[in-house]
Amino acid sequence: VEKGFHQGGPAGYGLRRALIDEKNEFKAELSRGQQKSIQTDRVILIPGPEAEIEVVQRIYHQFVHDKMNEREIANALNAEGLITDFNRPWSRGSVHQVLTNEKYIGNNVYNKTSSKLRKRISRNPPDRWVRCDRAFQGIVSLEVFAVVREIILQRSHRLDDAQMLELLRTLLKRAGLLSGMLIDEQDNMPSSTTYINRFGGLLRAYTLIGYTPDRDYRYLEINRSIRQLHPKIIEDVVKHLKHVGAQVEPNAENDLLTVNGEWTASVVIARCQATPTGTLRWKLRFDNSLAPDITIAVRMEHANLQVRDYYLVPSIDMGAWPQKMAEENSPLIDSYRFTTLDVLDGLAARCSLKEACR
Repeated sequence: VEKGFHQGGPAGYGLRRALIDEKNEFKAELSRGQQKSIQTDRVILIPGPEAEIEVVQRIYHQFVHDKMNEREIANALNAEGLITDFNRPWSRGSVHQVLTNEKYIGNNVYNKTSSKLRKRISRNPPDRWVRCDRAFQGIVSLEVFAVVREIILQRSHRLDDAQMLELLRTLLKRAGLLSGMLIDEQDNMPSSTTYINRFGGLLRAYTLIGYTPDRDYRYLEINRSIRQLHPKIIEDVVKHLKHVGAQVEPNAENDLLTVNGEWTASVVIARCQATPTGTLRWKLRFDNSLAPDITIAVRMEHANLQVRDYYLVPSIDMGAWPQKMAEENSPLIDSYRFTTLDVLDGLAARCSLKEACR
């Protein structure tokens, strides 16, 4: 990141990912979903099509000079038949993202959030962010971006818990229901992410105002927390491997790990589900497209807040692996079970040929 390389994720509207070689020379523009194939290659961001750049610059102009808010800008873009980089209509949230992301001025920013394994994710202060200013060619001027940031800061005054909950009650009374998407589309209240961070989840905020959704949405928060946990587990795996001197090359596009240039590993997380009889089950979904030599299957404990155990599944056995796992499985399956990641140390440790021949 500090060298200006893009670390995963889509480029964003008005931008594109480009491949450069070890000499920082341009090789090709990457299409969406396309990955680099050579370890020495790197990915950077470059300006996209001129038509998209003009739309981004118009968004900033309308926000600053025409005093239009995100909702009004989105409505204007949709009226012209324009769509986002995800082929969706523009929304208040998608316009806000364009107005607040530093990549539009060419800055590469990383590590805005962090957490240790099994710990709650926290937002890092700006002095802990990993960044490289002017890493890419920006498509918005620094001056205009600074004006937009000041406008947003001035209107986003700090609300206490009681005020946030009152806004939620007002929305519920007007709309008759609540959802994260509905909250995000409101111009006069904080985003759903703000509610999640403040109250520990949307369901917790709903409970405080006496609202119970028609459906049980707990699985949404579980899935969200598991998605947030995934990069932390990968980080823990990498630390174990490097601790014994292994060289690890993560693929920023798909999180596939190449170890010592010899074998690959991927990480999948299995959410714990309780059956009507109270027994526990885990459903594993292997990413066969990556063709890893080893898949590190992580089983979550009952509440899906902590890791229960790990299964190291070799590629040769992936085809015969059960789709649903029980608390106790066949001796063959459970022979790959480990309570910690310490087993990775032996797989990745290097030793001399003389020692290996003994």
